[in-house]
Amino acid sequence: MTTITRLRVRYAETDQMGVVYHANYIIWMEVGRTEFCREAGVVYRDLEDKENLRLAVIEANCRFVAPARYDDEVEIHTSIAEANPRVLRFSYVIRRSIDQVKLAEGHTKHIFLDTNMKLAKLPPAYFAKFGIATAKV
Repeated sequence: MTTITRLRVRYAETDQMGVVYHANYIIWMEVGRTEFCREAGVVYRDLEDKENLRLAVIEANCRFVAPARYDDEVEIHTSIAEANPRVLRFSYVIRRSIDQVKLAEGHTKHIFLDTNMKLAKLPPAYFAKFGIATAKV
């Protein structure tokens, strides 16, 4: 499954050169990841409140290809590249909506933690939503 999340570049997201500041791409990846979860039927807040789980980022990577500028509409294409009960790896491609030019691509890797910051497992009820086969338990 791949989700597409659209947003418009705000002036505050650009640097002195009029180009989107690099750190904003990581924020956009979070937006894409949150919307991916929502479309998969997972409300992140429920993971925290009902399951007492946290999804900690342990790795983030972004390769910049072309600049985004103020008022561009961009699309964050988000998918899962790796999934098991302990680790999720999301993949992202960020494109300019009007011409589909690739602006950036990257990934984030996450582990599940409990409220005491100890390693935890995703409950089986969520496996299908993240594409985890039951046999991988």
